[in-house]
Amino acid sequence: MKTLILSIIALFCIINLSEAQVEIGDRAPHFSAKDDANQTWTSSDYFGKKILIVYFYPAAMTGGCTKQACSFRDDKSTFDDLDALVVGISGDEVENLKYFKEAHNLNFPLLADPDGSIAKKFGVKIKEGGSIVRNINGSDITLARGITTSRWTYIIDMNAKIAYKNTAVNAEEDSKQTIEVIKKL
Repeated sequence: MKTLILSIIALFCIINLSEAQVEIGDRAPHFSAKDDANQTWTSSDYFGKKILIVYFYPAAMTGGCTKQACSFRDDKSTFDDLDALVVGISGDEVENLKYFKEAHNLNFPLLADPDGSIAKKFGVKIKEGGSIVRNINGSDITLARGITTSRWTYIIDMNAKIAYKNTAVNAEEDSKQTIEVIKKL
């Protein structure tokens, strides 16, 4: 009986550790991933040098995600003035991100997280991946993703700490909301 109780407690601890939650004031987790150009992008290259807006979105080339990305694109000069860098992360494969960036002239890095490892570090809820078909340059292309993340946004300050966390993101308003938060940092 004692062994059973200890096993249950150990299992409970493992489950809770695997779903870490990052909260405001916490040190931001380090992460790296392939970007839309298939180059390795590493957070530690930017910690302490830029304010980072790290936003997780469900899938490239979909309605809400496109509105959100285009809003960040359109506000790039404001983010530059605030010494901030936007980084979008999804469960999409690198090739999908390349298409997404080109189709909408996105001007910030998009990172591939097909296994959800970055999302898990931040505590972002994930579910099963999927695929969509989009017409790109006259051809129907299937865009597959390993996982689908929830739409969450974080701001990481110059001290590499979480300064803002939004788990109820309005895709169209996200960029403007993050600008207002950064202005108050």
